[in-house]
Order: sequence, then structure tokens, then C-alpha cells
Amino acid sequence: MSATSPATPLQPPPVEQIIKRRHPLRNVHKEILATVSPLDRLALWITVRVGSMGFFLIIFGWTVGWLGWNVLVPPAWQFDPPMAFVFWLFISNVIQILLMPLIMVGQNLQSRHGEARAENDLEVNVRAEQEIETILRHLEYQNTILIAMVQKLGIDVDVGLHDKKAPAEMVRPGGHGRAYTEM
Repeated sequence: MSATSPATPLQPPPVEQIIKRRHPLRNVHKEILATVSPLDRLALWITVRVGSMGFFLIIFGWTVGWLGWNVLVPPAWQFDPPMAFVFWLFISNVIQILLMPLIMVGQNLQSRHGEARAENDLEVNVRAEQEIETILRHLEYQNTILIAMVQKLGIDVDVGLHDKKAPAEMVRPGGHGRAYTEM
């Protein structure tokens, strides 16, 4: 090799070696589900259902129906005195008191699941970054070998790369007259 050739980098590890270092992918969803108790599953089910537009519409319809009935019908048919709505407030508070802790438990479980997924995503991304680095090393190694081969053949790569003339003689196969640079 000539004195202008770049230093030969170390040969990167073979692909088989990279594959052997891999750990099998984890199914975080199955791992988390295996640790969830039946009561936690109930809390998750309630959290998902209560946190939906369907539940909101049920509560909204119940409230409008209850309050509308007790305001608009004759006093003989009212079962909760208007403007105080004591029974409606009592039922609403009981629902809130019972659902708040269940929703908090469900949200904590969902948060734990999300953190486990984020950790798994980080592991996958780090592994992918290592594999990309190996691919880049392979490309650099191949590039070094190609440059050495071209120099050994006596071709000056720098002249070909920095030539500013348009290659008019380089026409597309089929001879339609358009140069490759115009495509």
C-alpha cells in the first residue's frame, strides 16, 4: 500500500457473534399480567370503564334525568326535593368515595406497566444502537478495503470525485441522450 492510504481499521466482529450476544426479547405485557392479582384486575377493569366517555355519558344522563324530573314534574311526583337534591348528592358522594381509591389503584398499576414498557423500549433501543454501530464498522472496514483495492489498481479516487465536468458521455442505457446527472 502507498503512504497515502488510510490506516486499516480492525476487522469488526462477525454477525454471528452479535446474534449470539442477543438476549431474547421480553414480552413485558405478559410479565406484568402474571404479577397482577384478581383485585388489581378488578381495579384496572373499573379504571378503564370509569375513564371512558360511555361512563361519563351515563352519569351525565342520570344527573340530567334526576334533576330534570325533580324540577319539572308536579310536586306530588318528586322524590328528591328540588334545589336541595339531598338524595342525589348522597348517591353522588357515595359513588365518588367508592370509585376514587379504585381509580387510583388502577392508575398506579397502569403506571407500573408503562414504566416496564419504557424500560424494555430502552433495552431494545440500546441493542439496536449497538447493532447499528457494528454495521457502521463493517461499512468502514469495507470502504477501507475498497480504497486500498482502487489505489492498488492505480486509480486516483480524488480526481474522479472532484471532477467538475458534467459527464455528457455518460448516457442512460438505451441511448436516449440524457445524462445520468439530469435524472
